Amino acid sequence: MRTRWIVAAVAVAAAAGAVVAFWPDRAAAVDPEIAVSRSACGTGWTDPKPGPQTFRLHNTGSVTAEVDLIDPATGVIYGEVEGLGAATSRPLRVNLGNGSYAFRCLPEDAGAIVGPPVRITGGAERTGPGVAPVTHDDLLGPLKAYQQHVTTGLGELVANTGTLKTTVHSGDRAASQTAWLTAHLTYERLGAAYDAFGDSDGVLNGTADGLPGSSADPDFTGFHRLEQGLWRGEDLGALVAVADRLDTDARALQTSFADSQVDGNDLGLRAHEIMENTLQFELTGRTDYGSGTNLATARANLDGTRAVLDVLRSLLTSRYPDLTKVDTWLNRTQAALDAAHRPDGTWIRLADLSREQRQKLDADVGELTELLAPIAAIAEPRRVS
Repeated sequence: MRTRWIVAAVAVAAAAGAVVAFWPDRAAAVDPEIAVSRSACGTGWTDPKPGPQTFRLHNTGSVTAEVDLIDPATGVIYGEVEGLGAATSRPLRVNLGNGSYAFRCLPEDAGAIVGPPVRITGGAERTGPGVAPVTHDDLLGPLKAYQQHVTTGLGELVANTGTLKTTVHSGDRAASQTAWLTAHLTYERLGAAYDAFGDSDGVLNGTADGLPGSSADPDFTGFHRLEQGLWRGEDLGALVAVADRLDTDARALQTSFADSQVDGNDLGLRAHEIMENTLQFELTGRTDYGSGTNLATARANLDGTRAVLDVLRSLLTSRYPDLTKVDTWLNRTQAALDAAHRPDGTWIRLADLSREQRQKLDADVGELTELLAPIAAIAEPRRVS
């Protein structure tokens, strides 16, 4: 079960001056119990009033239901409770301004039921929208566009891993290192599709964490295994098999992805998680197996985030007032990362950044990550009927 307070939890309506918010440190009056079932929805709201308050949603039916607090005229959502089980109750805390509201109940295996509308007066004027729901149909276009983006990216990946394999076979370590970085960054730009890749992601880009033999474990494969060998002086002849398998696995992923589909739930979620993972793994150096190219990877992750936002932008423009701030911090973070790319094509290592540079970069990526967080809830596909 997940409870969502559309305004505060995703920080959307707060920025827009909308009327619903979660007030965790403020006492709120408890409204009468609101009934939820297949046969009735939203009954029990007998004393509508403005301001902070708590609804106790009680599922009197026999199946799990989702409950939304909406504007009955537009369908805009101000709060929701997901997975409300039969014979259970959950709170929904909101802060209501003037306007019309109703509860919409979506029981499993049944159509939506909209309860009786109520009108609130005497409070704050509604100064901004809630969040218009994104439906599965709304996501068809963005998903198709992103699927094509990943398909194109996988084509580039197999071309790059093929070149990498050739350079390793040639015995040229410097050329192999250059080819490795090109191929690895191509893969890192596809971050929103990793769930659709299944086990292939771990095979291609997994680390040695958790393996019984650590970095010497035979199950340690892919980009980081090859990185370890190329930068830590392992004989190139011993790395031929590693490069061959990486290329084979990349081509297998390209083939399997043709029959896969990126989940609509993943697009908005990954917009945030890509940069969250950048903070956790790249800006801490946890994924460095010798190349010192974490900042290059972070830059590729930023490209991956932009790719997600590009396909979602038509849906987000009218739903997320802070989208312009996201763009500002994307550009700011890109400038900070680009400053670590030397004219000769090499990248500054994390350890070689000054403390001021490190703090600024961490702050920029952290702020961007926070601004991206609301997109997961905004772009989540919802039932409306």
